[in-house]
Amino acid sequence: TCDVSRFDELPGVVENVSSVFGSPDILVNAAGVNLREPWDKVSEETWNKTIAINLTAPFFLARLLIPAMQEKGWGKIINIASLQSMRAFPNSAPYGASKGGVMQLTRAMAEAWSGNMSGITCNAIAPGFFKTGLTAPLYDDQKVINALAGQTIIGRNGELEDLNGLTIFLASRASDYITGQTICLDGGWTAK
Repeated sequence: TCDVSRFDELPGVVENVSSVFGSPDILVNAAGVNLREPWDKVSEETWNKTIAINLTAPFFLARLLIPAMQEKGWGKIINIASLQSMRAFPNSAPYGASKGGVMQLTRAMAEAWSGNMSGITCNAIAPGFFKTGLTAPLYDDQKVINALAGQTIIGRNGELEDLNGLTIFLASRASDYITGQTICLDGGWTAK
């Protein structure tokens, strides 16, 4: 494990992982933080930490892995975006800004790294509401959870297992012709 906001440590992490497993050709940028402060209370520290973990780290980590992916002629970068990449939610300005940035970063990565028959694709998953460390406070209030489930077409919030299929697909050769896309995995929330 590592603190992805400490960018100076990332090369060492990549080196350690590569020495044990070989150079990674699949990267899932899933580290994230949402400190849930109201607009008028957001500190510079909260803003900077959120942007560093959610937006800056995925760029620098991917950039470290790209040379080996280019050498192999194949690689998959999967960023984790959010419903907040597209919609605003209360008490989440830094998070929403960072995840909107992840959506654009994914397109920029694809433009930079997917061309010239490189074999590298860069996509993002925008999950709806799943019970995770980031959303745990919301799950303390059943009324809130029921209301969130009611916003979906499917009528429920996500289960962690729901992430498996799309992640495996984007990490496989089955997705070789998809790049620069953010795919919503939200039970139809964004379709309503």
